[in-house]
Amino acid sequence: MEHKQKILITDDISEKAVRYLDEEFEVVIKKGLSAAELNDEIAEYDGLIIKSSSKVSSEVINNAKSLKVIGRPGTNIDNIDMKTATRKGIAVVNAPMSNLVSTAEFAIALMFSLSKKIYLANHAVKSGKWEKNKFKGIELEGKTLGIIGFGKIGYLVAKKALGLGLNVISYDPYVSEDKYWQSGIKKADSIEDIYKVSDIISIHLPKTRETTDLIGKAEFHKMKKGVLLINVSKSGIIVEDDLYEAVKEGHIGGAGIDVFENEPCRESRLFEEENIICTPHLSSSTAEAQEKADMIIAEQIRKVLKNEVASFTVNMPLFSQEIFESVSPFIKLSNNLGALFSQLSEGSPEELEIGFYGRIAELKTNFLVSTILTKILQKYTDERINLINVNLIAEEKKIKIMEVKDPKSHDYVNLINLKGRGVGLDLSVSGTITGIKNMPRFIAVDKFEIDMVPSKHMAFIRYQDIPGQIGKIGTAFGKLGVNIAAMHVGRKVVSGEALMGLNLDCEVSEEMLEEFKKLSGFSKIRIINL
Repeated sequence: MEHKQKILITDDISEKAVRYLDEEFEVVIKKGLSAAELNDEIAEYDGLIIKSSSKVSSEVINNAKSLKVIGRPGTNIDNIDMKTATRKGIAVVNAPMSNLVSTAEFAIALMFSLSKKIYLANHAVKSGKWEKNKFKGIELEGKTLGIIGFGKIGYLVAKKALGLGLNVISYDPYVSEDKYWQSGIKKADSIEDIYKVSDIISIHLPKTRETTDLIGKAEFHKMKKGVLLINVSKSGIIVEDDLYEAVKEGHIGGAGIDVFENEPCRESRLFEEENIICTPHLSSSTAEAQEKADMIIAEQIRKVLKNEVASFTVNMPLFSQEIFESVSPFIKLSNNLGALFSQLSEGSPEELEIGFYGRIAELKTNFLVSTILTKILQKYTDERINLINVNLIAEEKKIKIMEVKDPKSHDYVNLINLKGRGVGLDLSVSGTITGIKNMPRFIAVDKFEIDMVPSKHMAFIRYQDIPGQIGKIGTAFGKLGVNIAAMHVGRKVVSGEALMGLNLDCEVSEEMLEEFKKLSGFSKIRIINL
């Protein structure tokens, strides 16, 4: 009976997601585990799904002998030790696309609540006051909404705002002119343009070094007096004390804040100002968003455990779906070249040069570089090496990685060349792809031109190119019961040294290899298994 991989779930997750995982994996649900209990429990699991109540420390990760993936529905991964997970080659996946609609709707809801003073009127009426004139609001139609950050959520907010009759302007230096043109949204030339013209400003930015404390006292005073400010994206972008002062002074008409510098936030100056709506990070808290997040995480967990590339792996170098699709015809070739190089090499690499020539040179090839490195470095350590930690491991081993690109390739439409140098090592291998199925082919091995389709079992033999050599090789393998499916010879000059590449129908064991050397007289042979 096939052993099923095990997944531990420590928090509430939708039944649909559990059923999805249960089809292929053994799913164990243990809610409310303490840190010590999780530490004791984790060793036998391949996958882990947590939410905010569980902390995955370095101690937990180091005790996780089989763990391959940690999933956290939503976007926040602050309760996972990312450094240790990455070093151990454990994928950390999240669900950043699950809350797009709910977050955009929440931003619009805060705009309505602020502009109509609904939150203040509600409190007053429930306190026994009927002060109709005190809570006079404003109409949104015809007002200008400034959106800072025009990613997926910013774009959705803009679409919904246009439907409400607002004029929309956005600033995002990383978004192309085409996206603005296609969406019909006016592009601001600078963030100051947003401050000058907007009646309402909605922030939709990631938290980075550039965006931390982006909006403070100086920025508030560049804004129109009475502007309404919305932040449902990330904390730390707005300086909270400066916002409090700006609202208290009346320069900012009101604010809707769903994210805080310290969460859970139980004390803040913002709570003291009645014109600031404070909500406990509710923007993605809808039944639909939670179910989407749970299903996305379940799908990501499954992909990792099935050795597929997950779309939302936080600690893997950034490979967008578009990049992945563009280089996908070359992934198998990259795997084959990396495996061939590692099994042919005798020394340890100090420098690796990976060259891309022809049309492939115009693509973003960092995914292919990482794929090749993964195959090579697996030879030099017992640790788990994968796309997540391969660059870190290469850096630790002080291997110099050079990437060379040239859109000109004289003999092939696309060519990948791998060169390695080090103590006892000077080796190069090259390959290309052919046909509508993008079949990999080796075209050069250690400076010998050779046209060979990779197979599961291969042999490469160096020998002196004189009559009768090929017959000796075929006879020796025949006596061992090894069938040669195809034979390829590369040589530089007649009667000089030659390289023979063989596709074999079965694996050659160490004992068979030694017997082959005795029978044939050839000692320079390497067996390759892909």
